Amino acid sequence: MAVDGGDLQSALADKDLAISMSPEKGRCLIAKRSFTRGEIILLQDPYASVLDSASVNKRCDTCFQLCTNLKRCSMCKTTWYCGGTCQRNGWRLHQHECKAITSLKEEKQQTPTPSLQLMLRLLIKRKLQNDGVISKTTMDNYNLVEALPSHMSDFNEKQLVLYAQMANLVNIIKPSEESNLKEITQNFCRFACNAHTICDSELRPMGTGIYPVISIINHSCLPNAVLLFEGKQAVVRAVEPIREGSELTVSYIEIAASTPSRQKSLKEQYFFDCKCLRCLKVDTPDGLHEDATLEGFRCSSDHCEGLLLHDLDDANSLVCQLCGCRQNEEETKKQARKVDKLGTEASKLLSSGNYSEARSLYEQTHQLQTRLWHPYSVILMRTRDTLLKICMELGDWKQALKGVSFMPSYDGIAVLCLRKT
Repeated sequence: MAVDGGDLQSALADKDLAISMSPEKGRCLIAKRSFTRGEIILLQDPYASVLDSASVNKRCDTCFQLCTNLKRCSMCKTTWYCGGTCQRNGWRLHQHECKAITSLKEEKQQTPTPSLQLMLRLLIKRKLQNDGVISKTTMDNYNLVEALPSHMSDFNEKQLVLYAQMANLVNIIKPSEESNLKEITQNFCRFACNAHTICDSELRPMGTGIYPVISIINHSCLPNAVLLFEGKQAVVRAVEPIREGSELTVSYIEIAASTPSRQKSLKEQYFFDCKCLRCLKVDTPDGLHEDATLEGFRCSSDHCEGLLLHDLDDANSLVCQLCGCRQNEEETKKQARKVDKLGTEASKLLSSGNYSEARSLYEQTHQLQTRLWHPYSVILMRTRDTLLKICMELGDWKQALKGVSFMPSYDGIAVLCLRKT
């Protein structure tokens, strides 16, 4: 079955959506009718997906659901299923990668990383679709993956060499007449810019997926939609009323961050400069106030809750927008670096499972942070969120509830975001 752009437009028209071209953005997804807040706009299963290393023996490889009684593939011993139904559903693809994984383990005593396994699955599915073993649809075919931008020319030489080495390894694991090293390298570049981190209902990462139609949706720091997951199915919901003819947007990054931080993240991973309404007000009083609230320092005066902004008359100073108190910028940043170092030590303890000592260091970090950053700072919010989770792990529910009461609400800023790998 041949699949082209016209087929996709027809399929999207049935969902009240359309693809439009923009000189600045390229492809855009447009609403052909109004959508209400909370309404599901689009659903898509991944073209290819893989669990991350932390989830591989806790979740079913087919449905991505948590299961305490997983059954392991008896051949490769690396893939787990919740039951016979999921194992049978996954076998058409897995039987091909299973042989490759088993061979790799026997010859090199290694198992493929999630990134390599995702590439294997993508190439295997393409071959099976081309051979007619698995059907193609307008929303599920390799042409859609191939249409995704690779930004290959934007990657530095070191990264391209790494992707080329990974492509060569893929070719060794599973030689394919239909793929060459350049194409596989391009696909790794596509993964970097277009693959999505699949999260559970609590937004905890559990895997990675390729959703080529979802990837058409462009970014905004003030998105009108959000991407969530039910198992490994992607669900796009409206977060505000969307008018007919409006472009659908989601956030590719965490948007509870200052404009410079967001711009830096988008440029480094996705190679574009965001020009949404929120980013365009970066140098306005409202924009400066928002950035200072999210990531800025607080006034050092005990009786002032003002924000520190750059002093227009002194490049080395920060000035409180309420009381006018000045602070040396470098000295303030020096204190912040000391607090960051303490937070890094706390994070290492947490990663090792030492919850009690991690809690003690995070509490010290939080105490120092409250003297430096504004009460609504996302830096403080992240530390409080970590402390909340530690208290829950330790069963200290009273302290956990107390921690919840300190969580601020951010007017006009949606914390939910689309996470891309």
